[in-house]
Amino acid sequence: MHPPPPAADAMDFSQNSLFGYMEDLQELTIIERPVRRSLKTPEEIERLTVDEDLSDIERAVYLLSAGQDIQGTSVIANLPFLVRQNPAETLRRVLPKVREVLHVAGVEMQLTAAVSFRTILQEESVSIHTYAHSFLQVILLHLEHRDAGVSNAWLETLLSVIEVLPKETLKHEILNPLVSKAQLSQTVQSRLVSCKILGKMTNKFDAHTIKREILPLVKSLCQDVEYEVRSCMCRQLENIAQGIGTELTKSVVLPELIELSRDEGSSVRLAAFETLVNLLDVFDTDDRSQTILPLVKSFCEKSFKADESILISLSFHLGKLCHGLYGIFTPDQHLRFLEFYKKLCTLGLQQENGHNENQIPPQILEQEKKYISVRKNCAYNFPAMIVFVDPKNFHMELYSTFFCLCHDPEVPVRYTIAICFYEVSKLLNSGVYLIHKELITLLQDESLEVLDALIDHLPEILELMSTGGESSVQENKLSSLPDLIPALTAAEQRAAASLKWRTHEKLLQKYACLPHIISSDQIYYRFLQRMFTIVMTNNVLPVQKAASRTLCIFLRYNRKQEQRHEVIQKLIEQLGQGKSYWNRLRFLDTCEFIIEIFSKSFFCKYFFLPAIELTHDPVANVRMKLCYLLPKVKSTLKIPADKHLLQQLEMCVRKLLCQEKDKDVLAIVKRTVLELDRMEMSMDAEQLEKEKQQSDGRPMSEKSFEKKRRDTKTPTTLPKSIPISVPGPSGTSTPSTSKEIKKSKLIRSQSFNNQAFHAKYGNLDKCASKSSTVGYTPSVSGLGKTSVVSLTDDSFRTRNACSAPTTFSPNASLPGTSRGTGNSVDPKSSGSKETPPRKATLKSRKSNP
Repeated sequence: MHPPPPAADAMDFSQNSLFGYMEDLQELTIIERPVRRSLKTPEEIERLTVDEDLSDIERAVYLLSAGQDIQGTSVIANLPFLVRQNPAETLRRVLPKVREVLHVAGVEMQLTAAVSFRTILQEESVSIHTYAHSFLQVILLHLEHRDAGVSNAWLETLLSVIEVLPKETLKHEILNPLVSKAQLSQTVQSRLVSCKILGKMTNKFDAHTIKREILPLVKSLCQDVEYEVRSCMCRQLENIAQGIGTELTKSVVLPELIELSRDEGSSVRLAAFETLVNLLDVFDTDDRSQTILPLVKSFCEKSFKADESILISLSFHLGKLCHGLYGIFTPDQHLRFLEFYKKLCTLGLQQENGHNENQIPPQILEQEKKYISVRKNCAYNFPAMIVFVDPKNFHMELYSTFFCLCHDPEVPVRYTIAICFYEVSKLLNSGVYLIHKELITLLQDESLEVLDALIDHLPEILELMSTGGESSVQENKLSSLPDLIPALTAAEQRAAASLKWRTHEKLLQKYACLPHIISSDQIYYRFLQRMFTIVMTNNVLPVQKAASRTLCIFLRYNRKQEQRHEVIQKLIEQLGQGKSYWNRLRFLDTCEFIIEIFSKSFFCKYFFLPAIELTHDPVANVRMKLCYLLPKVKSTLKIPADKHLLQQLEMCVRKLLCQEKDKDVLAIVKRTVLELDRMEMSMDAEQLEKEKQQSDGRPMSEKSFEKKRRDTKTPTTLPKSIPISVPGPSGTSTPSTSKEIKKSKLIRSQSFNNQAFHAKYGNLDKCASKSSTVGYTPSVSGLGKTSVVSLTDDSFRTRNACSAPTTFSPNASLPGTSRGTGNSVDPKSSGSKETPPRKATLKSRKSNP
């Protein structure tokens, strides 16, 4: 940073300084001139002004008649809207003006009209008969516009119209004029348009019409004097073959393709080759072996001597070609074809590397780019080649080629083989162990694009690797791949260090599969702490959420109590009670994932009280986010087992209603209260029946208890034998609960401004205790209705996983309710709870922090 100039210089009004200032002012004037030129004069503004009292139709007619080009273009762009609103008047008054304007319109207006006409067709604003009568002639008139872009735009519109026109209209309006348009006396552009129309129209007519009227035009265009026309017609033969059937294809189309494959023009030969490959399924075995195979063989032999663009096409269609000709190759032909593929996979790599690109002629650089495209296409076709050689021969025939593609010096090639890696793994099945090292190589690739392509199917790949292609899981997971865990951790760190946060987010999401792949101890030591660090320190919200969800999945499959308690403690103390409000927001995200992944009882036992304690948070954004989460929090409760938690929830909500000063938070609290009041509470019917029996002073027989248990398995109905509390004057309740309802209604009418909520729990066991708040006994029914739901399993919904004892910190204590004072203050710190409530500085985070 430069030091400020001395004061004397700043106040120097000498002659030299004045000249300098004048020059600066002149420069500013020059800069300003283009801006002044762009302003409209009063006369120009007057010409662009339209009477506001005109209707849409009248305004459109006026602008097309007397307006400027930009106004006419705007009207034409708005034509679909006018047709939707008033089709009759638009077609009667506006469309004739559009026809007049288009005769002298520029390129922009023509392109706009072509798009608007196509939009009107797709929206079906008018009947197809009306459309053909009003628009078809305009489209046909501008097909041969002198500008190629305009001509193609109108052609695309016409091809869309051909799809829906009735047969008679097609014949009279398009096919009959096409006979003259396809003649040699017409322009090349007219004949090119005829080729594309013929390809689109063939499947609209019967075989007799096609044979008598269409095929003669097709033959004529296939033998046109211009190679562009021959190439264009050749590419339409695939569509024509699908419309005329197998017999006519063999007798008419195949001879034309054979002749075009020997054409003097390379683009024509290339079009013939690609069309033959696409039509392989149409021809029978004799045609393939006697006619097509010799052509393909000749094409492959001459490809290295021809232009590289032919090699690009050949390498791209190689997989389809091998599939179509499979079974008719002799052993020698099969071997030659395989060797040809291997040669393409290394094309251009034999040249000496290390040269300076600035010293290479442009034509050589262009050639190398084409070679890269060839190798990329070979990587794309690699799964098809595995089928061609049979997966059991992979190691002998194709492994070295696969190794070369995975280590190719160019990123596009490695990227493509990374996309295909999952398909290759599936094809190898029990032989998937052969490509373990290549998986590690791609995971450690220096390009994040390659990693991004690989991780799309990373869970499926790792599953195949861990099972060896078999259905039964091995005892020692991935024991033959010791480098996997270092490669996975290195990949995550490389993604974290880059600016491509979406790749990092995706990778963290895919790591959720690891509990099925590696042991619980390996996850705990190598991945779990890293997930926690990302949640605490990363600055990208989607990345933080992805790490939080994966962390919850790791915790779900961890069966060791010591490890699990350590993680829970860290989540509560360092996130839920952290000094940074940003960490407390992430704690609420984690609570949402826990509700989704774990059982309800697990959330209630460990996270319910720490979550609702954030109703006292000094930052408005945290309180607001908690309000959005409260309905999900309440859904985890079961009555009567969680009475005390429901009471705590009610008190927190009432406190927010009475004491909240932030108007945005208060508005959300009011909406949340209404939602909570409409919610139905889950009920533990067995526990409720036991309490009812105890309150009546009667022992419950084993048979009656079993009967009651069976009767409560249907959650959608309320058995008459189990009285429950239902808000409203007509609801019946037990004597014990009816008093609580009355007391709850009485308390709801009182102010809680002078009451304070102190959730006193010092460790995880106290979080799970069932002691209620002293001096307060609200209604059991709480903020809502109740329904009978049989929930008998409060344990983890998980499968067994290997684990071993360990801890993050051996001397760590169990969590308490208050936020710790030992956390370091960061820029997002909100201070201690003793400070007066204040809002977060980022108000924009309120809706979705």
